[in-house]
Amino acid sequence: MNSPFRIAVIGAGFSGICMAIKLKAAGYSNVTVFERAADLGGTWRDNTYPGCACDVPSHLYSYSFEMNPNWSRAFSPWREIARYLQHCVDKYGLRSQIRFNTEITELRFHGATKMWSLRTRAGAEEHFHVVVSGTGPLNKPDLPNIVGRETFTGKSFHSSHWDHDYALAGKRVAVIGTGASAIQIVPNIAKQVAELTLFQRTPPWVLPRMDRAYRGWEKALFRWCRPWLWLHRKLLYWRLEHFGVAVLNDGRTRRFFEGVGRWFLKKQIADAALREKLAPNYRIGCKRALISDDYYPSLNRSNVEVVTDAIMEITPTGVRTQAGREITVDAIIYGTGFRATEFLTPMRIYSADNRELSEVWRTGASTYLGITLAEFPNLFLLVGPNTGLGHNSIIFMIEAQGHYVIECLKRLTREGRQCAALKPAVQQQFSTEIQQRLRGTTWLSGCKSWYLSADGNSYTMWPGYTVEYWWRTRKFEAEQYELS
Repeated sequence: MNSPFRIAVIGAGFSGICMAIKLKAAGYSNVTVFERAADLGGTWRDNTYPGCACDVPSHLYSYSFEMNPNWSRAFSPWREIARYLQHCVDKYGLRSQIRFNTEITELRFHGATKMWSLRTRAGAEEHFHVVVSGTGPLNKPDLPNIVGRETFTGKSFHSSHWDHDYALAGKRVAVIGTGASAIQIVPNIAKQVAELTLFQRTPPWVLPRMDRAYRGWEKALFRWCRPWLWLHRKLLYWRLEHFGVAVLNDGRTRRFFEGVGRWFLKKQIADAALREKLAPNYRIGCKRALISDDYYPSLNRSNVEVVTDAIMEITPTGVRTQAGREITVDAIIYGTGFRATEFLTPMRIYSADNRELSEVWRTGASTYLGITLAEFPNLFLLVGPNTGLGHNSIIFMIEAQGHYVIECLKRLTREGRQCAALKPAVQQQFSTEIQQRLRGTTWLSGCKSWYLSADGNSYTMWPGYTVEYWWRTRKFEAEQYELS
């Protein structure tokens, strides 16, 4: 395709790589991918802690156009996912299009030229017709605002910045947080540390992971019978889509999964006092539901203690709780997640009227389909506001969003247009719909979670099934935009 568009893709994780592949397949060759780090991979480059693995089944946590028959396990460890992304970049010939060690700090739309200027941290500036942000929401570690955190004289780090040079063997270690990272870390370090103190604010719902290694004959069948590989992926998809019934509706499906969670807790934790500490008192899915086969058993170990007293402060030698107890530790590991509601930061994005996006979003992140924004023409977001999931694979959403972007560019190319500007009324109507639908979901049922912003609303989660999102993004609706 002889396209006039110069396209910038920001980020070389799952989103950015997917977008670059789709653009190349559609004939858009003038594409530059900007990656702030020295290597690609995003989340699967940064998170390398012991036990790090995906909690979405391997065959679903991969591109539909590049299915991998060689996954070693039902749930992939991070190294395999990182290798898979490297494979995709090499197979589709993208490496020459990626600029590593290049962080974009500012985007500014110019109304006269209808182009975006991108400024790097080094001060360089370039101009593009189209910008696609694939930075994702899970790249800004959330370190807790605990008094005295900076005074600790031992070793401390966030789970996404694991210090592999620090030996934990024989040490007294505190893990703060019981989210998705922590429940993978704890079983893997509990065997080697002298003492492990796990500080829990809210117990998570934990369901059986049922992880296992794929047998040789299974991988051979996936390789030589592609229809079976496709069918296996579809079965996984619809199994996870069914879990959406539990988080989107208050009914029998939710009560069934909560029953499984209570049974699993009772089966693996014999001590009644510990079981009471670990029992959630909120609807499943309100906070992220977790899967693990070895988390609960690791808490039965004699060298592991679960502390539910709130942390009052961190001292130079350990952690002091509000009950006045001081626990001396050699190292503190923060398994406290990410600032997932801070979309696109720290980039500053300006409209033609010099309006900065974070100011526009002061009262809530508003988009259309989580992809386009009024006032910001030809800017597309992948995994944008209200496209996160609590029940299925985000890769499915990324592919749907990439398809929508391509459909938009094809429409512009066919008609000899340069710019697609979302109509403000369309964005307002969509945002109103989303917030109304979210009120009936488990995410807004009363607990505190990273799904929610300070105002109590959710600008992260998609309040429907993924098949609905696919349907709504399958074609570009030109009537929702001003094409110029």
